[in-house]
Amino acid sequence: MPHCETLIRHARVIDGTGAAPFVADVAISDGTIARVGPELAMTAERTIDGAGRCLAPGFIDVHTHDDTNVVRTPEMWPKLSQGVTTVIVGNCGISASPARLRAGALPVPLALLGGADAFTYPTFRAYVDAIARARPAVNVATLVGHTTLRNNHMTALDRAATADETDAMRAELRDALSLGALGLSSGLQYASAFAAPTEEVMALAEPLAEFGGLYTTHMRTEFAGILDAMDEAFRIGRHARVPVAVSHLKCAGPENWGRSAEVLRALEREGREHPVGCDAYPYTAGSSMLDLEQVTDRIEITITWSEPHPEVGGRSLKEIAGEWDVSLLDAARRLCPAGAIYHSMSEDDVRRILRHPATVIGSDGLPNDPKPHPRLWGTFPRVLGHYARDAGLFPLAVAVHKMTGLPARKFGLGDRGFVREGFAADLVLFDAATVRDVATFADPQRPAAGIHAVWVNGVLSSRDQVPTGARAGRFLSRGTIDHAAYRLAP
Repeated sequence: MPHCETLIRHARVIDGTGAAPFVADVAISDGTIARVGPELAMTAERTIDGAGRCLAPGFIDVHTHDDTNVVRTPEMWPKLSQGVTTVIVGNCGISASPARLRAGALPVPLALLGGADAFTYPTFRAYVDAIARARPAVNVATLVGHTTLRNNHMTALDRAATADETDAMRAELRDALSLGALGLSSGLQYASAFAAPTEEVMALAEPLAEFGGLYTTHMRTEFAGILDAMDEAFRIGRHARVPVAVSHLKCAGPENWGRSAEVLRALEREGREHPVGCDAYPYTAGSSMLDLEQVTDRIEITITWSEPHPEVGGRSLKEIAGEWDVSLLDAARRLCPAGAIYHSMSEDDVRRILRHPATVIGSDGLPNDPKPHPRLWGTFPRVLGHYARDAGLFPLAVAVHKMTGLPARKFGLGDRGFVREGFAADLVLFDAATVRDVATFADPQRPAAGIHAVWVNGVLSSRDQVPTGARAGRFLSRGTIDHAAYRLAP
């Protein structure tokens, strides 16, 4: 009788394709899914009863800022506890590698990734080697940040790069792509990249097609000028001849609420001619650096950290300003550099974007915030529980597809994202009736409910929301992007 290492019996398999669930046994050996089928005639070193529970591919968090954390805190419990088995780092134009800081200076927004002492990867090879040594509990795939490259080669970031500087950035990007980087990310809304003209990013993106990479972008604005920002992103993708992934697509600011249908139509129009997509997180609040230009009394703003006033973390900007008897803007100036949560989106827009077939799920969590946005711990269970089960936004199989098979195809993650024989055994066993996010804005660092077991590369890494201590993650080199995954039905 055939033998395997782990046999999961009678699970309700949601295979990552979007197809209806089916009951089957799944056998794991040598880090891969060896067999999938009903009542497998096999012996096993360990047998798990999956009856009444769902077995899905491990979730792929396409938008993270875990760059330094996968090495510094390799247990990665905020992600593993919610069923995430792969994180994509290097988003929003900021990556931990290849990074070289001048005299320890840490320009905004690189501080989102940690202090200056966390940037110890001057080359992409150094980062890949560090992941191998750290053996994180989840897999890691990475983009290269435009802002990081700018900081490596420019003495000032408030101007356009020269031709020589662009050539140097392009050579460094090419080196990273040759070592398996997924592509290039930008964060054009941030001051460190805002001065970069479209032509600079277009020129930098030129090596991507040769290596089969993609371009992801935190666009120049997500407020009133969002359609122009989308046009810029699409122009860069067309020039580079590569897919475009719009990061954390949203309609930010009360004056922008209700425009999601218009924004998605623009995405669809471009998609008829060029592969484009987006990611989103399931909350009406975002989180980033405290930006003076976003300070307003029209939305709630919570301070997550402040360098000059660390004691105010977790308090509202309005409350702080009242206590200091100053305006919101003056209080914000005193607090900077700082981080903030902005309650800047409408629920209707969030739902429309999440539901769209172009959208995959990314947490955009900030693991270095002392009091982070709850998306760091709750994104994937929230999609499964609140939006799929409770709100009926989409079937459970579609929710899983948006977090597994679809992102694996869009980002070129090869043998990930599906419960399929021969694929990597990244798996999550959960209870569809009880899975939910437990993290809140008031108490954000809480593991989800309903996640029963997580395997990473065939190794049981979490059981009943207790980490096993195993760290079986690895660096994932870029595979082939499936352009068909970007096509939308007419």
